[in-house]
Amino acid sequence: MTNSVGTTGQLRRVLGFRDLLLFYIVTSFSLRWVATAAAAGPSALVIWVIAALGLFVPLVFTVLELSSRYPEEGGVYVWSKRAFGPYAAFITGWTYWGSNLPYFPGLLYFGAANALFIGGAAWQPLNSQPAYFIVFALAGLTLAVTMNVVGLDVGKWLNNIGAVAGWIPALLLMVLGAISWSRFGTATPITPHTLAPSTSLKDVIFWSTIAFAFGGVESGSTMGEEIHDARRTVPRAILTAGAIVTFLYIAATVSVLLAIPREQVSGLQGAMQAIQAMCTRAGMPWLVPLGAILVTVNALGGVGGWFAATARLPFVAGIDRYLPEAFGRLHPQWRTPYVALLVQALIAGVFIFLGQAKTSVHGAYDALVSMGIIAYFIPFLFMFAAMIVLQREPAAPDVIRVPGGRAAATALASVGFAVTAISIVLSCVPPDEEPDKTLFVVKVVGASLALVGIGTVVYLLGRRRAR
Repeated sequence: MTNSVGTTGQLRRVLGFRDLLLFYIVTSFSLRWVATAAAAGPSALVIWVIAALGLFVPLVFTVLELSSRYPEEGGVYVWSKRAFGPYAAFITGWTYWGSNLPYFPGLLYFGAANALFIGGAAWQPLNSQPAYFIVFALAGLTLAVTMNVVGLDVGKWLNNIGAVAGWIPALLLMVLGAISWSRFGTATPITPHTLAPSTSLKDVIFWSTIAFAFGGVESGSTMGEEIHDARRTVPRAILTAGAIVTFLYIAATVSVLLAIPREQVSGLQGAMQAIQAMCTRAGMPWLVPLGAILVTVNALGGVGGWFAATARLPFVAGIDRYLPEAFGRLHPQWRTPYVALLVQALIAGVFIFLGQAKTSVHGAYDALVSMGIIAYFIPFLFMFAAMIVLQREPAAPDVIRVPGGRAAATALASVGFAVTAISIVLSCVPPDEEPDKTLFVVKVVGASLALVGIGTVVYLLGRRRAR
């Protein structure tokens, strides 16, 4: 085969149940969201439950049904195309792909911040050095793209190792949290009063981040034709991963709150701060560097997983000729969408530098997270709406339907749509510690609007080219 435009049928089916389960976990669970939640205090536990019921449950059932109805390569792109036509499909795929351009640097910044615990106090001064974060992020990006270009049969191991590297620190947090609580009591009082979510604006804007943390179970469907028996494998992996991810988020957040006061937790290093505090109290400081290595590997695995999933969207758009045909090319040896992967890496590299514009490392991290949330949730609006519209189509006997039929499916999708819309609005509000709030809003909202606008222009040019 040459490296001319490929077809999805030329892709290799290399992902089994174990691979997909670990893929869902590495893309859905990250200790950085545990740190973010713990920094908000005990009320985050209630918000985890609300987010699980308001977004995660509708998301799981939506992906279960749509992926069993239409298991083709492309996932959300295919579902939007089926429900609303080619333009909606393109914008869905475009924004889902684009959302990861700021997401990759944000996740890599998190990995870089926690990697500093490997070297102890001697490395901590680097925490305020943008150059360190930029170099780390570029190196991590290079690793992710290289492994994914070589092939999913190789790249999946970065995802799998990253998933396991996320479990172990989370379980370590739980064990050490229990030890810390039994010996010293709780560092953060957990009472009915502290559990009640605050309705002040500065706390409410954090809710969108918690909702965002539950995303990821839709990502595997973008690789539908690279999964063995996708109709059976995807549902089993989603349900198993969903239960594991929900438990890990809530239990790990409780453990952090038991170990250190919420005022001492930061979004960038909170998980490692908790591990360090617990290990020191338990007389096991030697565990801190090991925990830091695992948290860092988990971040790299998350980048690898998302890199694999999102690159399939410009690939199928290239096959449909809405993007230049080069995006639909498969590597002649490894049969991977290498052009889509390389272009994605190049643009993500630009975002690594853009996020630092006139702000601190912490400010860059917040801006990157907010940019990613808005762009990432736009496809969710299309996906939940597609779930409602596609209920009118007959379902084959092997399609997994939402219990309760069409009425229940419509209700769940409507709840998911509403929560998604609210999360988008909240993501536009700058945090209190941001020194230039106007610039924050301009970067976050402007980048998201520019993404949609550019996507529309690219689509129109592609449609003209396809005629």
